Amino acid sequence: MKQSMHLGLGQSLTMTPALQQAIRMLQLSTLDLKSEIQDALDSNVMLEADDGHGEIDMPDAETERKTADAERGRDKDVAEIPENLPVDADWNDIYAGSAAPSAPAPTSDDEDYWDYRQANLSSTPDLYAHLSWQADMHSFSVSQRAMAAVIIDGIDTDGLLPEWADMCERLDAEFNTGSDAIEAVLAQIQQFDPPGVAARNLAECLRIQLRQLPADVPARELALSIVENLPLESLASGQRDALARRLGVEPGDVGAAVALIQTLQPRPGEAFTDHESTYVVPEVFVTRGEQGWHVALNADIAPKLRINSQYLALIKRADKSADQTTLKSHLQEARFFLNSLKSRNDTLLQVAHCIVEAQRAFLEYGEEAMKPLVLRDVAERLEIHESTVSRATANKYMQTPRGIFELKYFFSSHVSTTDGGSASATAIQAMIKRMVAAETSGKPLSDSKLAELLLDNGIQVARRTVAKYREALSIPPSHERRRQAS
Repeated sequence: MKQSMHLGLGQSLTMTPALQQAIRMLQLSTLDLKSEIQDALDSNVMLEADDGHGEIDMPDAETERKTADAERGRDKDVAEIPENLPVDADWNDIYAGSAAPSAPAPTSDDEDYWDYRQANLSSTPDLYAHLSWQADMHSFSVSQRAMAAVIIDGIDTDGLLPEWADMCERLDAEFNTGSDAIEAVLAQIQQFDPPGVAARNLAECLRIQLRQLPADVPARELALSIVENLPLESLASGQRDALARRLGVEPGDVGAAVALIQTLQPRPGEAFTDHESTYVVPEVFVTRGEQGWHVALNADIAPKLRINSQYLALIKRADKSADQTTLKSHLQEARFFLNSLKSRNDTLLQVAHCIVEAQRAFLEYGEEAMKPLVLRDVAERLEIHESTVSRATANKYMQTPRGIFELKYFFSSHVSTTDGGSASATAIQAMIKRMVAAETSGKPLSDSKLAELLLDNGIQVARRTVAKYREALSIPPSHERRRQAS
């Protein structure tokens, strides 16, 4: 085969670094975007936050000298204490800069340094520290306090003792004591706060809490009898008539006892566990005005950026020194970053506008008026790719008069109607939720009956589709709802 060379002309799409940066920034959430902007400000000297002021003018030597003299004069005026004080004046009112002398803070060499440091830290004690403090305050002997420390160390984050048998053997071998002494220490710890702590199983945890309630609490004795004599699985079945016959009491009394048990805490240590809070910051605000619905970006989610004019003035086009090369490189990166940020905001605003136009009925009337909408509809209307719409709506939220919703919430599949149209799956779920809420407690609606009611409203769905939507709403089936109502 003969080898040869030839020229060809063709077109291809290339992912430039600027395009890659714009695509990556489009899918960032609010917190990730703030982190990205802060990293850019820290690494690029050409970028600065725009605080709304104009260019920063550097003061000359004369201005700096006058400013320094003025500051020294102000300090001198503050330091002068008037000789004649008013009768009703306080020392701190006249001379706020001098506080009463206080003991100096201990240094790391002092004995009470760490106590001082701990006292000035704002923190919530964990379960181990809370139980250890109570054990120190309790009238334990030396050996009992040592055993209590081992028991408290074995309590898990839920406040229970899952491996009591192994711990009991270890305590017996270490302290050479009988099981009665170990049980006595455990019984004392089980009286600590929070109620139910150091229980060896769930039944014991509930029993401890019930015994600590006042004796005049209604249904307390029956609840204790249920917890001590019946398996807890029988409570989950909901068959209160069978429980009443087994206990020889009325079904109403069983209902009161079960309601009391449901108020107890199955995980006593949960209150001492740090729960990380997740806060949602909306990227888009939707408001109703005289001219209709208004869509605007949240200006507080990201600071405004600009090119530093002072460094820009130092750039000389003909100079090819190392400093000039660095400044030019930073300038190009800064412009790419600003263009990517602007492209992100423009795309997000256009997608939000399109969503609000399509879901105007939802904003005015609620979930049952939600229109079917998919990514392709928005992409075709804006003449962009579906992947761009997916990135623009990922992990972003919109604040509306009806609440804060993720942008993905406004997209749902189509379900055909009897008149040839389509309905949104979100609207159908809202209708099912309304029908179940309005049903008679003794006669819950089955999935087939819900499908018939939806058909009367012009929406034709199969029974299994109704079951899928019902399960998505965490609504139990009709036989479980009937049993819960009995």
